[in-house]
Amino acid sequence: MSAPALATTDNTSVKVGDVQKAMEALVKTGHVVGAIGEVYVNGKRAGKGSAGSRLLNGAGGAIPSTARYRIGSQTKNMTATTALQLVRSGKLKLDDKLSKVLPEVAEKDLVERADEITVRNLIQLTSGIPDFLTPDIQAFDPTITYRPVDLLAASRKQERPSEIGTFNYSNTNYILLGMIIEKVTGHSLATELKRRIFTPLGMRDTYLPVKAAEGIKGPHGHGYMVNEKGAVVDVDKMNATAQLGAGGVISTARDISAFQRAFVQGELLPDSLRKVITDPVPGAPSPPQGGPCAGNPSFQPRGGSAPGFVATTYTSPDGKLQFAVSVTVAMDDAQRGAVARRLDQALISLFCPSSAS
Repeated sequence: MSAPALATTDNTSVKVGDVQKAMEALVKTGHVVGAIGEVYVNGKRAGKGSAGSRLLNGAGGAIPSTARYRIGSQTKNMTATTALQLVRSGKLKLDDKLSKVLPEVAEKDLVERADEITVRNLIQLTSGIPDFLTPDIQAFDPTITYRPVDLLAASRKQERPSEIGTFNYSNTNYILLGMIIEKVTGHSLATELKRRIFTPLGMRDTYLPVKAAEGIKGPHGHGYMVNEKGAVVDVDKMNATAQLGAGGVISTARDISAFQRAFVQGELLPDSLRKVITDPVPGAPSPPQGGPCAGNPSFQPRGGSAPGFVATTYTSPDGKLQFAVSVTVAMDDAQRGAVARRLDQALISLFCPSSAS
């Protein structure tokens, strides 16, 4: 068990609560199969915890806090960072039109208004391109290999949800960014993520799966969903080719903390380009001021989820305090939406117990 401790950031001492107890509390909330979390202060682990089990109904033993897990849409932050590094080096421009950098999507009519949509629109989710996650895409069937153009074709069948310039969450933007990165560099997105981010930051347990049946390496928690017949189904084997640069990266608490810390501390991008990702855009929901602790201390959450899991990395604005947490769940999508609030409560119990309810 990791007992409460005092961690020092510069001249300030921060009390870190019991991570093990926080994970046990998450499991007790119901529908959570397993929970793992680690706290980092100045890049060093200051607490860890694991509760629940690898498989449903207590089967499979405990999950090590060091286990790999899906980080979901935290992947987007990595894909955007890679694209912006190409902007920094002059190989790409934020105002480049999609039809210029990927002429094939315009020629084959895979993206509506490709001659108006810019690289900036893709990064900021303001392109108005519909999501590709439709009934046509079997995201939990690892026997099907989807090409990026297949995902674009599924998206193209949908109605445009918003105008260009207005925020609309759509994974298709990041499939296109991955295609652009591959076109500009001549390398796969997985290779560029490893070369530009994973290796320089020492993220030795992180990777982007590229084969449909490629899953999580090593002991890890399995997630479950309730299907249309009311049956609980193991969804551990997600189709990697339906995730890619939008949500496919698999990492660990240590590694994702290293990335988010380097990102906020400006190691990966200059501030002017980092703001392309972090600055608010028209129509985007506003995050709570200061995060769950209402600014004392302040945290910026980055999260990702899909049927079967929710993962969030909380980072202070200076990158010195972090809490990386992943839970595997057994619930339907309507219930999964409440899990993020439970993760906030876990953070509050660790860093701001006076605010806990």
